[in-house]
Amino acid sequence: MNKVERLIKISDSHIQNVFGRYDSYMKKMENELSVSMVFRDDLLKIIGEESDVIRAIKVIKELLILSERGNDITEQQVDYALSLSKEENEQEIVELDKEVICHTVLGGAVKPKTIGQKKYVQEMKNKMIVFGVGPAGTGKTYLAMALAITAFKNNEVNRIILTRPAIEAGEKLGFLPGDLQSKVDPYLRPLYDALYQIMGAETFQKNMEKGLIEVAPLAYMRGRTLDNAFVVLDEAQNTTPAQMKMFLTRIGFGSKAVITGDLTQKDLAPDAKSGLEVALKVLGRMDEIGICHLTSTDVVRHPLVQKIVKAYEDYEKKSLSSASKNNKKNGTGKTNAQKYNR
Repeated sequence: MNKVERLIKISDSHIQNVFGRYDSYMKKMENELSVSMVFRDDLLKIIGEESDVIRAIKVIKELLILSERGNDITEQQVDYALSLSKEENEQEIVELDKEVICHTVLGGAVKPKTIGQKKYVQEMKNKMIVFGVGPAGTGKTYLAMALAITAFKNNEVNRIILTRPAIEAGEKLGFLPGDLQSKVDPYLRPLYDALYQIMGAETFQKNMEKGLIEVAPLAYMRGRTLDNAFVVLDEAQNTTPAQMKMFLTRIGFGSKAVITGDLTQKDLAPDAKSGLEVALKVLGRMDEIGICHLTSTDVVRHPLVQKIVKAYEDYEKKSLSSASKNNKKNGTGKTNAQKYNR
């Protein structure tokens, strides 16, 4: 195929934002899309195979629109725009920029940054109970908190209740000093961090003292009916089936519940079933309940985190495939250990 050349006019005020410091984003686009880019005054020349040049133009125009709207372009946005262009996805990253959930205490806009996150937000807006399942860094908890605070400020609910199982992450911490609240606070710190960033520490403390915001371990939910509340259960992969059933049956009239978790990071005993895993199987076909599966493409932390999550996903798939082949080779579908222990 013959190479083609295309020109795009770009204002000087947006060049550094769109192409990054020391043209780092431009170099990434050139490598990922197999094109060459050359600046002449305010014109950008793109050289390469026609299909690659078309994709490059699409990515640059989308980033340019984001820049013109006042956004600071991040490496994550560049990576995501590139991945969408490679998949020839009709969705555009600029469409995500339109949906602002709320603003942080410092004025930053909280909005979905991937197509998966956008679907997750829509499910939370439209359904009473939503499960958000996916790896670390996909914004499961943060977006749920943003919607909870927005609903609270708009008087759609009377209170916010945030909870998670108080379970140690693979290590024994031993005795913790202080009163009961001091003992459970370390397990709930990620929830506090999100509240402080979106609501502000002072506003949070005032509402907490009034009982309008409650952050508590899951064990505190037993025996209660949660009416007119936005309830977020975080780290749900660490619940038992009994705990998950208990939580889901607490939800009352005028309430919303969001359950978030990552099935690859369970801290339960090896032989224990996860309440989240069981709930997804039991409730998966109920139309009134939303289930969103986020993936490594929805990770919005440092790009290296996305690569780490993807590497683990690939490793686990290979391990499962290898185990399945070995079981079939052994004849009965049982593992060697099961055979020898008969």
